[in-house]
Amino acid sequence: MKKKDIKILLVDDEPDILEIISYNLSAEGYEVFTAKNGVEGVAKAKKKRPHLIILDVMMPEMDGIEACETIRATPGLESTIITFLTARGEDYSQVAGFDAGADDYITKPIKPKVLTSKVKALLRRLKDDKTEVDEIVRVGNIVINHEEYKIINNGTELVLPRKEFELLSLLTSKPNKVFKREVILDKVWGNEVVVGGRTIDVHIRKLREKIGEDHFKTVKGVGYKFVL
Repeated sequence: MKKKDIKILLVDDEPDILEIISYNLSAEGYEVFTAKNGVEGVAKAKKKRPHLIILDVMMPEMDGIEACETIRATPGLESTIITFLTARGEDYSQVAGFDAGADDYITKPIKPKVLTSKVKALLRRLKDDKTEVDEIVRVGNIVINHEEYKIINNGTELVLPRKEFELLSLLTSKPNKVFKREVILDKVWGNEVVVGGRTIDVHIRKLREKIGEDHFKTVKGVGYKFVL
């Protein structure tokens, strides 16, 4: 996919940040849209269908967490890449962001060159989506539909956030195999993207809540495995 065909939505209530980030990403060749609060951001996400959304956490009218949850619940936006902008030290925002369905986070302040590198790494996942996999995979009572990003668990349909879906797909690709944490980070988040150490744990917790506690086993000091 060419850069000019990639749409990025920036949502932040600080005009200076919108201007700086928008300028640098537009200079890279991306099509950039902006919104000044969560309500406007959700509306533009539904209208423009961006490939990537960069979403501030603290905003008036609707904060980034609520906006992310609303976007994730919108048909057609389940697999959109969402990354949060968080201030340094806001660990609670990062955890809340992952719970809401975010794929990653960017810590403010950030230098323009670092930002564009981060965005390139995030967008690299769009290329990864072209990797050939079976459209529908059945593992025990779980049906994974890669084409529609949907899960059917014991007859109940679930729409998972992008990273939860990819983590489940990885673990179920080889049931009972222990996947090391570094392998999970590389396969699901990409080795160019720096994420917090608790990222995997948060996503595993969410999958346990939705799929079942007994399916996900922790191998202390090593990683995780999926058990039928």
